[in-house]
Amino acid sequence: MSQADEGMKLFKPEAEIMFDTDGASNFKLLHEAAIKEKQDQAEKLTGKQNKNARSEIGKQVQSMKADPMYIDACKVVKGLESPNGNWMTKTEVEAAKKGGYATEAPVEAQPKTLAKKEKEKKEPKKQESGGLSKAEKDELDKLKEDIIKRKAELKEQGLSGGQCNKDPQVLTWVQRMQELKIKENPLGLDGDGNKEDDKKKKEKKVSSAEKIALEKKIEDYRLSLKADFAYTDKDIKNDPDYQELLKELAKHK
Repeated sequence: MSQADEGMKLFKPEAEIMFDTDGASNFKLLHEAAIKEKQDQAEKLTGKQNKNARSEIGKQVQSMKADPMYIDACKVVKGLESPNGNWMTKTEVEAAKKGGYATEAPVEAQPKTLAKKEKEKKEPKKQESGGLSKAEKDELDKLKEDIIKRKAELKEQGLSGGQCNKDPQVLTWVQRMQELKIKENPLGLDGDGNKEDDKKKKEKKVSSAEKIALEKKIEDYRLSLKADFAYTDKDIKNDPDYQELLKELAKHK
């Protein structure tokens, strides 16, 4: 190697890293609490009849531990560079070609903190939709509770899961619930081609934490139908709320 090449090493750009330690620490605590909750849930599912449920929860726990954001958070709280680029911002110090003085020049600084992702994801939605009012959100929550209670009453009367779903009162509540959900997230309505492309991009940005939370909600609801209402697997598949949750989960894949 020539002396000129050796000399150029002195002006090689150096990376400067800024860690979002607070964000990483908060995410790590919340994520580990969710993992612990899953593990506690699995411990309560004793007996041979709950073998499949325990296995499913075990898979979810492994998926949570393999979450890139969680792996990166564990690194950043220790002051180490995250392998997937989350929870840190990297810039490069570039030496001037003439004069030999170093000047700081940010090069494609791409912070990947959760707060940044949430901001980019939520702001466009606010422009396209006003969302639900507090009263409408309360109504949506109450509808879900009323549907579950009504199905339980019908189940006690000897009706099957399919018959419960065809109950006039249940159908009315489900229709109203769907109306509120469409108003809450109208992105599925007709739009021009560009908006459709933007929608697909936004769906891909849904965080792993939200997907895991939805999976937990689905599993809890499934177990509740089995334990509280004695639903069969076929009944559960025909349950409108369960179907809605699966549709939501499919959007995150």
